[in-house]
Amino acid sequence: MQYSPEALVAFVEAAALGSFSAAARKLHKSQSTISTAISNLEADLGLVLFDRKTRQPTLTQQGRQVLNHVQDILAASERLDQLSNRLSTQVETRLTFVLSDTYQPTHHESVLKQLESRYPDLEFECLIAEGEDVIDLLQRGRAHVGLVEVQPSYPSDINASRLPEQTKMSVFVSRHHPLASESALTKEHISTYREIRLNTYLRNNETYAPGLFWSAPDYLMLLEMAERGFGWAVLPHWMVKQFSQNDKLVELEVSGWPKMVSVDAVWSKRTPPGPAGDWLINKILEGGKSAK
Repeated sequence: MQYSPEALVAFVEAAALGSFSAAARKLHKSQSTISTAISNLEADLGLVLFDRKTRQPTLTQQGRQVLNHVQDILAASERLDQLSNRLSTQVETRLTFVLSDTYQPTHHESVLKQLESRYPDLEFECLIAEGEDVIDLLQRGRAHVGLVEVQPSYPSDINASRLPEQTKMSVFVSRHHPLASESALTKEHISTYREIRLNTYLRNNETYAPGLFWSAPDYLMLLEMAERGFGWAVLPHWMVKQFSQNDKLVELEVSGWPKMVSVDAVWSKRTPPGPAGDWLINKILEGGKSAK
């Protein structure tokens, strides 16, 4: 018997999120569509996968056992798609790549030159985003490959692989700011001054103390605001070195800083990148080694 791939995905997402409505939002479907797909899967299997008597649907014992097998099926399907992309001679006409400023672009120019040489007819687009925004662009099909600061967890439809390099992050402030003349600072002390922090477009549920936080969706905007003395900000060292001129910013001596941040390459399992995107991922993971 063949089972609908859409029903299998709906089942996995509902199990992961604990809600049919949350799965519907994630998959950009109506709740009735998700509910019907799961009901049809239960009918095909002759099993009850969710206990619907509770406020939120919970997996039955049978559902928990089936979940492991369905995850294996979807993982095998994903591997088949990746193999098909690698073996295919048909290269995608367009590739959209989402960069995070937490990625230190040591090998970026080298990789792009190799990409241009290898795929001269490819239309290439580069975007800048952070955190949840990178994941959202991949899930909506707006982008094919992304780089993002390592997240605590990823949605089930997102693949992630760790880059070999890390990025150094520190606390910076304008040299004219009151904190600039102090040393051996603590997080508690600097928190009495305004922080300029990263706040992605999708991260809209945080509440800040009035006046103590300003925010922006990318690090370059944070840098410019810090340079103008509006507050302190956590910034990548490479960006400060490259874009902050005339020593406008100084690094603060704060307990626990600097920190090394890891970065993941990410891409969608549902709409995996084609041969050019697959090549780009592998080249970035290799650290930009020259093409053979």
